[in-house]
Amino acid sequence: MCELFGISSEREELINDYLKLFYEHSDKHPHGWGLAYLSDGQLCIEKESLQASKSNYLKEKLATPIYSNLTLAHIRFATIGNVYRKNCHPYSKRDNCCRRWTLIHNGTIFEYQPLRNFINCQSGDTDSERILLFIVDKINKLQKKLCRQLNFKERFYLIDEIVADMSKNNKLNLIIYDGEYMYVHTNYKNSLYYLEKYDSIVFSTQPLTSDNWNNVPFTTLVAVQNGRFLAEGTKHGNEYIDNEENMKNLYRIFSGL
Repeated sequence: MCELFGISSEREELINDYLKLFYEHSDKHPHGWGLAYLSDGQLCIEKESLQASKSNYLKEKLATPIYSNLTLAHIRFATIGNVYRKNCHPYSKRDNCCRRWTLIHNGTIFEYQPLRNFINCQSGDTDSERILLFIVDKINKLQKKLCRQLNFKERFYLIDEIVADMSKNNKLNLIIYDGEYMYVHTNYKNSLYYLEKYDSIVFSTQPLTSDNWNNVPFTTLVAVQNGRFLAEGTKHGNEYIDNEENMKNLYRIFSGL
């Protein structure tokens, strides 16, 4: 499976050490790396379809101090989608009110009919990109109906509704950033942790340090801003379990790459 990493902090902080620890896991996730971070108010996104530990560019990048109060990072183990740069996370797209949405995903969508509508308009061929396109489409439709930009509560409730529905029989570990707030979700046990330290919250698929990491609230969307938990959504209970049928489906998908 892929691995996710995220930081939300009240102030800019040096993130190199966390990123170096995270990207060390790339030996088992060799199909690409990605990084998104805020710098001077702008979101910078960089990625390669190359194992992170083999990337000279990333090595040079991490040798220079990176300060940010918002970071998303991803290492990819491909299940759906070929090993191309356009299939590397993070994915990013603006809605019709120019809000920029950014997403990283760990999991597999085995079946969710609404995502099929975006196969012909995505740049790559991953289910993860289709998730973002679907979310932005739903945001746009509601904004068009209301003739205005959605506020935080409206965005949160809509994403909460989408996640609760999409998580049925699908593996859906997500970190999403909407330009102001970070939304985090897991429905696969012991696969997403968080660490509260000083004025920041760090998320990771695996604990990266010897500190006291906690499990992210299970089958429940949470929202974070400036290193603080702000909202908790519906506890939908749609747990993903690695049963025999799902493992066979994963094998079929992966063997087709």
